[in-house]
Amino acid sequence: MKLMFASDIHGCAESCELMLKRFDEEKADKLFLLGDILYHGPRNDLPAAYAPKEVISMLNARKDKLFCVRGNCDTEVDQMVLEFPIMAEYALLFLEGRTVFLTHGHKFNTQTPPALQKGDILFHGHTHIQMIDDSREYVYLNPGSVSLPKEGNPKSYMIYSDGEFCLKLLKNGELQKGYKIL
Repeated sequence: MKLMFASDIHGCAESCELMLKRFDEEKADKLFLLGDILYHGPRNDLPAAYAPKEVISMLNARKDKLFCVRGNCDTEVDQMVLEFPIMAEYALLFLEGRTVFLTHGHKFNTQTPPALQKGDILFHGHTHIQMIDDSREYVYLNPGSVSLPKEGNPKSYMIYSDGEFCLKLLKNGELQKGYKIL
């Protein structure tokens, strides 16, 4: 199974469209969105091509392929227009004998981690900064942001396939780095 992970669309139709193009090109089975789907939030500048209604339409058309967690900018109003659940604080995956804790990052993060065992994976967005860090007892992954990357990071996403997480550029799907969990 091939899984795609992306975060922090923030209502940017152009980035959402490109993310879905990469999803198709990757031939991924499921797309996990780690929150902040429609609204840009008061701390962020308005993204280029800000068009949340277009994002709604694009994502609703793929609702059978999406799993989402709630970001700090996601609200009940967003859930009213999206045809797939977005309000869960976290989700759990079990890959290769490891627990993968998926969340947005505003509640559970490296400063306030959930209860994880050695080798488990904390996977969140929120910071808009891509990361693969295995220096802790658990592994920390962050796909960065598809629309508003920070600290000089490019727009990015992650793919999981065959026991490896791969961080890739949104613009062309180019591999940046990988992390094998096998």
